[in-house]
Amino acid sequence: MNDKIKTYLTHVGLFIFTFISTTFSGSFFIKGKMWGWTEYGWADFAEVMKYSILFLLILTVHEFGHYFTARYNKIKVTLPYYIPLPPIPMLIGTMGAVIRIKEFIQSKKVHFDIGLAGPLAGFEVAVILLIYGYTQFPPVEYIYEIHPEYEAYGENYENYYAEADSLVGVTKGKNLAILFFENYVADPELLPHPNEFMHYPYLLAGYLALFFTALNLLPIGQLDGGHVLYGLVGTKWHSRVALTLFLAMLFYSGIGFISPFQAYEELIWQVPLYVAFLYFALKGIKKNSQTTLMIALIIFAVQFVLSLLDPNLKGFEGWMLFSLVIGRFVGVYHPKSLIEEPLDLKRRVLGWIALIIFIVSFSPVPLRIG
Repeated sequence: MNDKIKTYLTHVGLFIFTFISTTFSGSFFIKGKMWGWTEYGWADFAEVMKYSILFLLILTVHEFGHYFTARYNKIKVTLPYYIPLPPIPMLIGTMGAVIRIKEFIQSKKVHFDIGLAGPLAGFEVAVILLIYGYTQFPPVEYIYEIHPEYEAYGENYENYYAEADSLVGVTKGKNLAILFFENYVADPELLPHPNEFMHYPYLLAGYLALFFTALNLLPIGQLDGGHVLYGLVGTKWHSRVALTLFLAMLFYSGIGFISPFQAYEELIWQVPLYVAFLYFALKGIKKNSQTTLMIALIIFAVQFVLSLLDPNLKGFEGWMLFSLVIGRFVGVYHPKSLIEEPLDLKRRVLGWIALIIFIVSFSPVPLRIG
């Protein structure tokens, strides 16, 4: 078996594993069932395939937007590598997909085009999916199939939440795109309670597509948004904006993570570990060790004081992992291209549209469990 066939089999195998894990994970969100945790059969898997097919379709369109643009510019690039996650509760079954560029890109314009193509293509499909999802709600009885306990309340089943002694729910975050669909597209009589959105395949797939679009369009480093911002404003302003956003994300993610009201026995080991985490994440800003440690201590000190002033103040801990990935692997800054030709008007317009897409797709708290 030659290397090319092995590579193709790797791509296909990762896609199959990702499809299976995404479908299993989707069953947990959509049907409240999970293979290995509850009674689960082929019918449950087949019913949720609609969600996983739609979700992976959007991810695939996004990645092939990059792929075909790279090939058009005669840049060597791999097919998408899909990244499966174990199908366990509260995980969505995948970390998305990536392509690998196999040669150095010398032109700022080509960097810009490749970075721009994926998010624009994926966002278009996500919008179409959300339009359909928010205009084609099933009748309210649909939710009774998943939560029979709601039927006694009828269309006012949200009263169940007020009367339940204990209830754990998953609530989607609010971004500008979702607020638009909820307020101007959806029938308010059929709009599900925020805790129930994940039971609707089109809404779940569309919302997760917006989430991944926003992640990729973060104007930091060599993420798609980093390529776009670099093309629009150049190295100097990209570095300023990227550094500011990176520090803000890292700071916000850790608010309330360690509380001054915790027991001393916990603080004595948690504080050093957390400062070490900040230090390693901040390596991406490329300062000397003393400066990096000082910034880490300042961030922790301000977070700690905020928790002292308001114990209920919380950031979103999910951004901590993403901050670490950027700081240690992706990088905060964008390397300068050998060819720094200016962008034409069409590219500049599309670039600012992409940054607007980031703004309308981004939610500070993508998912809230509680």
